Amino acid sequence: MKRRPLTISRIDKLSCPEGKAQTFLWDSDVPGLAVRCTPTRKTFVFQAELHGNTLRVTIGEYPAWRLDASADSAEPNARRRARELRGMVDQGIDPREKEKQAKAESERQQQEGRRKAALVSDAWADYMEYLRTTNSPKTRKPRSARYILDHERLSAAGGDIKKRGKGETIAGPLFPLLAKRLVDLTSVVVAEWLQRESASRPTVAAHAYRLLRAFLVWLNQSDYRGLVDTGVCTSHEVRGQLARPNAKDDCLQREQLASWFAEVRKLGEPVVGAYLQALLLTGARREELAGLRWEDVDFKWSSLRISDKIEGERTIPLPPYVSALLAALPRRNEWVFSSVRSESGRIQEPRMAHNRALAAAGLPHLSLHGLRRSFGTLAEWVECPVGIVAQVMGHKPSATAEKHYRSRPLDLLRLWHVRIEGWMLGQAGIEQPSVVSR
Repeated sequence: MKRRPLTISRIDKLSCPEGKAQTFLWDSDVPGLAVRCTPTRKTFVFQAELHGNTLRVTIGEYPAWRLDASADSAEPNARRRARELRGMVDQGIDPREKEKQAKAESERQQQEGRRKAALVSDAWADYMEYLRTTNSPKTRKPRSARYILDHERLSAAGGDIKKRGKGETIAGPLFPLLAKRLVDLTSVVVAEWLQRESASRPTVAAHAYRLLRAFLVWLNQSDYRGLVDTGVCTSHEVRGQLARPNAKDDCLQREQLASWFAEVRKLGEPVVGAYLQALLLTGARREELAGLRWEDVDFKWSSLRISDKIEGERTIPLPPYVSALLAALPRRNEWVFSSVRSESGRIQEPRMAHNRALAAAGLPHLSLHGLRRSFGTLAEWVECPVGIVAQVMGHKPSATAEKHYRSRPLDLLRLWHVRIEGWMLGQAGIEQPSVVSR
């Protein structure tokens, strides 16, 4: 290879011979530096031998890269770059590998920068997708629609027209946190947020806090790991702002059963009326019963298969009055408690109808969960064993004997369940059917 000092004049005059793909003009001042000329462009390159192999590195395109420049100039300088590459080769370093490493490090830093700039809303959107598309690690089943709805409602921006009532919805308690960066989510920030929310809606704020705590656990198992301290929600200053939950004690009394049944049975909504009565007479959780499908009802053997949040599912007796209620319901779709108005096709919000019945009966406020509590409380009037009631209601066993040495057959549960139902109906002046026609 013939070498001559590179000059701007020689580079400008250089052209690629016709019929050739490229030609080179080599510099005599800096070994390895050359101008590579193709029919379309001219480029500074560096070529050298390393470990018995020839390597070639593209420096930059001419004239964007200058041939030479003063020592203090920041402009792209081909000779300066060629000397740097020569120095690496003399040390046994492959410039191409070093460039790859530098590029990888640059990309890592950019990615880390993007991670640190991520907002809580970015991670929350990924978390919601995770909840919708994966099974619960406890039940190994998809999470309930109610659970997903709670997350959506408590993080909503508000401002929508209310579906029930007048006016617009208000922002959920989690919404103010969504605009913050994840790295700014400190225990101080969470404590201040919880203090503000607890001042006006303590129960809802406590629920939002529990959802936030679960979100942060997921966060440190995802691509966002390390951005938020795992102890943010469990710090002393945060827990100090958490409103203490008041134990609920709403429950129907024996003397209130007649009025309650009378008004619930007069509701102009047969499905809702049957649902409310079944809640009281089975002790099931509201979503367990709302999610009951016809395939889960066995009229022949008088049993119900219910999705259980503790065990996954449980089978309980179907007492005769509840059986008659279900048998009389319309079979519009797969759901026992169906609805023609809801998108899901099943009952969604029976509280308004229940509140109307309570008002008509002159009874104090009673939540839907209060009906479940009433079943457990009123069962004591027939001296039903506590373990029987717990198994029907799906309570977690609270003692070693219950957990490991009691496995009651369905007909034993039915014996007591029928007695409980019969006693409640008797207090309301309702005759318990002995045989249900099908």
